[in-house]
Amino acid sequence: MNNAIGVLTSLFALVAFGAVLPVVPTGAAVSAAAALAFHQHSLMVVLVVAAGAAGAYLGDAVTYVACRYGGEKLARRLRWLRNGQRLDGLAARLRERQVSVLLVSRLVPGGRIPVLLTIALTGLGWRRFALANAPACGLWSVVYAGFGVLGGSIFPEPWQGVLVAVVIVLAISQIVALVRRRTGD
Repeated sequence: MNNAIGVLTSLFALVAFGAVLPVVPTGAAVSAAAALAFHQHSLMVVLVVAAGAAGAYLGDAVTYVACRYGGEKLARRLRWLRNGQRLDGLAARLRERQVSVLLVSRLVPGGRIPVLLTIALTGLGWRRFALANAPACGLWSVVYAGFGVLGGSIFPEPWQGVLVAVVIVLAISQIVALVRRRTGD
């Protein structure tokens, strides 16, 4: 049990850190943890989802606060935004559909930081952000844990499921990045 608490705490910390500084493949971490949890006990998968969602939520909150007070200049310095990336169109969509934009941004690799920055710069209040971001973080964690459970259920050995889950997540991320580069988004 202590080992499980340590793993969940580490997952929470890793996802929170990766949500602030997106150099950590947080989706792959949740998928790998879910694949391992699948072979231990089904309740562990639920705890992996909760730890992943909580870590994502904390990381998003820190990022929101940093964007709110540091603005676009800080976002560019930390390389949260690519050179020339525009936030105008995103701001208009965000005013219309805050929750759905947050949901989609959490699921699309590279989409979250511009949305969080836009939310912070357009003056969306903390309370509204906090309420809209909770389902986005929960859905994100469920989706990536689902990849892990899928990988874990296909293969008899936990390491095989982890490997497949990580490969799936990294492949999806690379495909999305390639499509974004080709379309200029």
